[in-house]
Amino acid sequence: MISTPFTEMFGVEHPITQGGMQWVGRAELVAAVANAGALGFITALTQPSPEALAREIARCREMTDNPFGVNLTILPTISPPPYDEYLEAAVDSGIDIVETAGSNPEPRLALLHARGARVIHKCTSVRHALKAQAIGVDAISIDGFECAGHPGEDDVPALILIPTAADQLTIPMIASGGFADGRGLAAALALGADGINMGTRFMATAEAPVHDAVKQAIVAASSTSTQLIFRTLRNTARVADNSVSREVVEILNAGGQFGDIRGLVAGARGRTVYELGDLEAGIWYAGMSQGLINDVPTVAELVTRIVAEAEAIIADRLAGLVRRTASAARVV
Repeated sequence: MISTPFTEMFGVEHPITQGGMQWVGRAELVAAVANAGALGFITALTQPSPEALAREIARCREMTDNPFGVNLTILPTISPPPYDEYLEAAVDSGIDIVETAGSNPEPRLALLHARGARVIHKCTSVRHALKAQAIGVDAISIDGFECAGHPGEDDVPALILIPTAADQLTIPMIASGGFADGRGLAAALALGADGINMGTRFMATAEAPVHDAVKQAIVAASSTSTQLIFRTLRNTARVADNSVSREVVEILNAGGQFGDIRGLVAGARGRTVYELGDLEAGIWYAGMSQGLINDVPTVAELVTRIVAEAEAIIADRLAGLVRRTASAARVV
């Protein structure tokens, strides 16, 4: 078993998390992750109302006795959802692990900590991670450029971002972006992280509530099967490569503005992809880790395999290399 400050703080068996994913972070996937000994997150805004979130939390509790959390992405919009009401619904339902993303979580930290919740904040840069640590979050999840969703605007890959952050943070840190197997977990730990976060890899599991066509598309994809949209708007997002994402890139590169692509990127169209399996219906999120995904296992099979592979790499291959080097030095 791999024990880290993250597993100890959050009471989970394995240093693996399933991050919040719009339309995907539902009870059946989150419960499967929890039952496998990892930490899953229900995506709050997938639910149409705070009351629906409370029902989804209750549904998840019927399927697992292990810890799980709620993800809430807070963004400045013209007509924002009732973020505080979603948080109240979560903590009123007994949730004591919350993953925040997007805007600075400081205005809501006092509420969450007063209710006994521990907060993981998702960041895309070291400067944002340090700010989150300074305001009092309990842990950091940091996204490398390889990730699905919004990787920030610095374009720093995980190989550089993780150790840079580890050098400066004192709270537990989860590495995100490009992780899909035990090699990634071992590498993240070696770079100074306390575990890994996976999104795309968990989408391609038996319990993920998305159409099988989406899962098979992930299996068939390569690491280059993504598009970076919204680059010119300074709100970069990595999504699956399809006719819609290519059209969005073309329009924006030609000088278009958000109004010109609003209909193409509508969330309802992305939901259709996941529910009906029409891969060209809209924008849907996928990361570069697609190139490492070759099957659709159960969540339990996946987590067990990743941990076993990481343990073998750490205990056998890496330790063996050190022993051989020491032996060679003695011979010389």
